[in-house]
Order: sequence, then structure tokens, then C-alpha cells
Amino acid sequence: MTLLLHCGATTVEYEELRELETPPATATHVPIPHFRLVDMLRLTLGFYGHEVTEEHHGITADGARYFGLLSLRSTYGGYEDTVVVRNSHDKRFPASVGFGGRTLCCDNLSFYADHVIKRRHTANLKRDLPGLVGELIEPLAEERDAQHRTFLRYQRTILPGQVADAAIVRMYRDGIINVTRIAEVVREWDEPSFEEFAEVRSAWRLFNAVTRSLEGRIVEKPEATRQLHSVMDDTLAQLAA
Repeated sequence: MTLLLHCGATTVEYEELRELETPPATATHVPIPHFRLVDMLRLTLGFYGHEVTEEHHGITADGARYFGLLSLRSTYGGYEDTVVVRNSHDKRFPASVGFGGRTLCCDNLSFYADHVIKRRHTANLKRDLPGLVGELIEPLAEERDAQHRTFLRYQRTILPGQVADAAIVRMYRDGIINVTRIAEVVREWDEPSFEEFAEVRSAWRLFNAVTRSLEGRIVEKPEATRQLHSVMDDTLAQLAA
């Protein structure tokens, strides 16, 4: 879950957003203040029962572009959901909101999330955006419940050594991990860094061995998480067959 600012934008506190001037509206462009967009997100998230636990905000030097990230408390321990948001007063990009377990918002204009909505700055933006965000966020409980069941299945499935080895090879072939990371995954699989994974050679242990080796790379290739789940699910399906 990442907010990257390395192309001119700088980190600011929420209160500083309220001090920024918003350009006047025209017939075709009706900018929304950056802080108003954040307020709307907080309100909508709270309405659906989600608690914002952490916030990060960034703006360009002229205040025209805003980039933000809100972390949400999950109903299940160990997971975190994130809302990324960006807004512009210079027509560079539409108001954008992204939501999911893996997200990226960068001032180089990279914007990734499991679910994304984008709307141009028109007279209807303030009216429509809360409802659109609500439609995006409302399914969270069902999605997290499904994820929880998946992780429980990983935890309860023992992986024979040869099956784990085959899964790691497929991860390499599918481009999830590269050659240098194979050794990292194998080392973490054989000798986990965390005691909670040391006792049982489960699918959960392998999953965490891979995600630990991928720390940082998710920013470069967010789809790696989806591909990893695909390999894990196929591996478990073969064991059950």
C-alpha cells in the first residue's frame, strides 16, 4: 500500500490542504477542493463502517495536484485495505479513487488499485462521487470474508516438499519471482523469519515466504499478487484431486 512522491510533490498534513486555494469554476471545469475530496471519502467510509487508521497526503509545489492514501482497519486481523485518491486543479487528470488490498498512487501519475473510479471535474462531480465511492466500498465485507476463507484454506493445507518446489518453479516461469528471488523464497520456506510459520509446512507458509520476498516489488508489478493467488489455488486444487 504505497504513496510515492518523487516527482516534485511533497508530503503535507491534512490541515494544510484546507489552506490551498481552489481555482474558480468555468463552464466546463468545476474543480473540487482537495480537502473536500478527503472529507467526502472519510464520511462515506465511516457510513459503511470502515475506520481510517492512517492518512498520507501530498501536493505539488503549486498546489494544483493532490495525491493521498487512507489506510482502513480490517475486520480480520493481519489484513489492511487502502483507499488511494488523487485530484487536480490543472485538468491533468480526473478525480480518481482506488480501493483494495494492493494499491499504488504516485506523483508520476501511476495509479493502481483493485477497484478504481475516475470522474471529470464537472458540475455533477460533487453530487455523484459519494454514491460512486459507496458502490465501490460496500462490497468490502464480502470480499474480505472471501479472502479470510482463502487464507484459512492455505493455513490448513500441508504442502509436501516436492509440491512446494513445483509451485516455486511455476512462480518463476509465470514471472512472479525472478531467478535471484528463488533462493530467497526457498530460504524463507525452509527457515521462516517468523516463528508463527515455523511449525507447519503449509500453503500459508509458502504464501508468506513468497510475499516476503516480493516486498517492494508489488509497487513495480501489482499484478504479482493476483498471479500468486492463482498459483496457490491451482496447487491446492491439484492436491485435492
